[in-house]
Amino acid sequence: MAWIRILNEREATGELQEAYEDVLRKRGKIAEIMRIHSLRPRAMKAHLNLYHQLLFEPSHLTREELEILATVVSSLNGCQYCIRHHAEALLHYWKDEKRVQRLVKDFRSADLPEKTLKMLEYARKLTREPSVMKQGDVEVLRQSGFSDEDILHIALTVSYFNFVNRIASGLGVEFTEEEIKGYRYG
Repeated sequence: MAWIRILNEREATGELQEAYEDVLRKRGKIAEIMRIHSLRPRAMKAHLNLYHQLLFEPSHLTREELEILATVVSSLNGCQYCIRHHAEALLHYWKDEKRVQRLVKDFRSADLPEKTLKMLEYARKLTREPSVMKQGDVEVLRQSGFSDEDILHIALTVSYFNFVNRIASGLGVEFTEEEIKGYRYG
């Protein structure tokens, strides 16, 4: 149970009802991370739009790579809600629970390509030590084959998951096994 009041779908009217309907249309069901916004429906819509833009709009980064980023950033932050959600999404692509668990524990042990490891080192540093980021960190990504557009997308995605992890952890957003399953991944 979250630490603040949440208006559920049965209580929703007006703007909140529209926001819930939008979430259902785009994701197939409503996650607790969206319900936590129920007192601010415009924030829920903005959050959903940013999430959809970063994870589902066409990009040079694959959905698998984005779920790897989501899982690793959430793991670095210890956000159990987001770890479970995005590990479940990643399982949709990998079909290997042990590998997903290795990624959660230490991304370096998950048998990933060097290019992906460079992306995750950048994500680790931006998550844990943002004040010491340098132009050289971006240069490493460029040298690994990422375009500037890709690098922006990586930075936005890492920052987005740091934001969401703090909402979930700061407001006591919880999950059930049923809640983490059954979303649209494509």
